[in-house]
Amino acid sequence: MKKLFAAVLMSVSAAAAFAVPFGSQSVLVVEDDTGKVLLEKNADSVVPIASLTKLMTAMVILDAKQDMDELIEIDKSDVDTLKHSTSRVPVGASIARRDVLQLALMSSDNRAAAALARTYPGGSVAFGAAVKRKIAALGMTQTVIEEPTGLSPQNRSTAADLVKMASAAANYPDITRITTDPKDIIKIKGRDVEYHNTNRLVGAKGWDIGLSKTGYTQEAGRCLIMRVKAAGKNATMVLLNAGANSVRILDALNIRRHVLGDSAPTALTADNPMRVKVSSGGGRVKHVKVRRHRRPKTGA
Repeated sequence: MKKLFAAVLMSVSAAAAFAVPFGSQSVLVVEDDTGKVLLEKNADSVVPIASLTKLMTAMVILDAKQDMDELIEIDKSDVDTLKHSTSRVPVGASIARRDVLQLALMSSDNRAAAALARTYPGGSVAFGAAVKRKIAALGMTQTVIEEPTGLSPQNRSTAADLVKMASAAANYPDITRITTDPKDIIKIKGRDVEYHNTNRLVGAKGWDIGLSKTGYTQEAGRCLIMRVKAAGKNATMVLLNAGANSVRILDALNIRRHVLGDSAPTALTADNPMRVKVSSGGGRVKHVKVRRHRRPKTGA
């Protein structure tokens, strides 16, 4: 009888975990104060993590306690030759390390992340060794990070491990501040340049975000880590391998509804794209293109 009860309980828990429709291939939502798993889908699948890597890069850089006012010159070796991604940080620009960190985290700039690793004490090799030590210290047993940007598909982890990384990153005030800045102006070669957060939910009305990082490569899909507060609860969400940015955003909206206790979250349908308004501070409205949604049928 006890075994039967346990089996029924497990099946009910599994059904509850998948009651919310997700477009992301891996999902994990954990209540920060208790460690309770609120939502889960393929949380132990090892997959590429794209620029979520940069949270690890930032922690290792900050652990080194380098002079954050020191100027770093962006070098040709910092240019992405793997994916040939674009950058608004020109080669030859001299930028304070604190601003390079801002660019790497808030705007997810790959040249900035590469420059941080290159100028780490002992260079890129020492940086890589420090990353391995940090991964081990955090107990991220299913994680491999081979370079600082996330461009390599060999940077791989699980949603479960990434919750550990997010929890650790949340203890760094510089990381929480930078990743929740909607935008910043940084002087580049004597000119003020405005950069924006890659997560359009940062600064949006109704969102209390304590940590944020997006990621995207073709192999990893659209990824997101956020720590949010809703209805008095603090929770960390990890979304991996969503097919589009709109899907990633809608998954985050559904998770917020779940945390708030909404029993009928928004579901994606296969057609009829539409735009959803996401209000932000300063009277601006961001338009996010998503697919038309419907309420799930009762019992479906």
